[in-house]
Order: sequence, then C-alpha cells, then structure tokens
Amino acid sequence: MTYDRLVCANCAGPVSEGRCRVCRANRERLQQRGPLGGLSPVALLTLLVVLVAAAALMAAYQPA
Repeated sequence: MTYDRLVCANCAGPVSEGRCRVCRANRERLQQRGPLGGLSPVALLTLLVVLVAAAALMAAYQPA
C-alpha cells in the first residue's frame, strides 16, 4: 500500500500531505522502504513461486 491512500490516526488527514509530525514520520518511513517494502511476506512468497515456475517452464520447453 502506498502512503497516498493512508489516513493519519493523529490528525485524520492524508499521510501524503504531512499535516502533523506523525504523518511526516510515516511518510518518510514508507519512502525509505523501497519498491518491494510495502509487499506482505505472502505476496513476496507468491511472487517467488511464480518466478520459479516460469523459469522451470521455460527450461522444460527449450528447443533441442
């Protein structure tokens, strides 16, 4: 999830606006995570399984 859809529990404003210090802190924390930082462990595991399956299929169907 990206911070542009989050609502701050402290000021009830969008986190992306950074109205209070809690918003600004959470916005900084989310920006430092990187592109895969917001994914859950289950989503990362699913992505890994799909990539391994795709690699196995490509290896199995290579022309001789």
